[in-house]
Amino acid sequence: MENVGTAISGWAQQAKKNAGWLVALGVLTVIAGLLSIAAPHLSGLSVTVMVGIALLVAGIARTVGAFHAGSFGQGALAFIGGLLTLAAGMILVVRPGIGLASLTLVLGFYLLVDGIAGAVLAFRVRPVKGWGWILLSAVMAVLLGGLLLWEWPLSGLWAIGTLVGINLLFAGSSIIAIGSAARRVVRQVA
Repeated sequence: MENVGTAISGWAQQAKKNAGWLVALGVLTVIAGLLSIAAPHLSGLSVTVMVGIALLVAGIARTVGAFHAGSFGQGALAFIGGLLTLAAGMILVVRPGIGLASLTLVLGFYLLVDGIAGAVLAFRVRPVKGWGWILLSAVMAVLLGGLLLWEWPLSGLWAIGTLVGINLLFAGSSIIAIGSAARRVVRQVA
């Protein structure tokens, strides 16, 4: 019986430590959301540049990888795909303002899909405390994605930063709620 008590005590300590990390990550997510809302255009341009850098890296990798293809046909297609990816990344890095409109459209669809997935998750964990926060975050993501798509392309100047910030606020709040609920469970078990 001592082994069971030791195991439960060890589990409770590990859960308490992880709950603290969840709360801390939730707070950092909320802070990132507030910063994004405070400077939406700068945030939107930053997102555009980061996506551009990711595309540049992917384009270089695909172009280099084309020379290791098994046949000329596969290598040529990979090389063309790599060059296109590289060009798209270059455009986003050099001219981030141009990329805001297309990224706004992508973000709108992303928020819709993320919200739907979050709602499915919320209903799968429904008996657990904090599931309502997950559902609220999911509903907000769907509403924000719909708003973004409704106002497109004019929303590209301000929307990415603002909507990402709002989504981060709700996501951070739900993470904090889950971490706090985990702490309460640990206290009850201990």
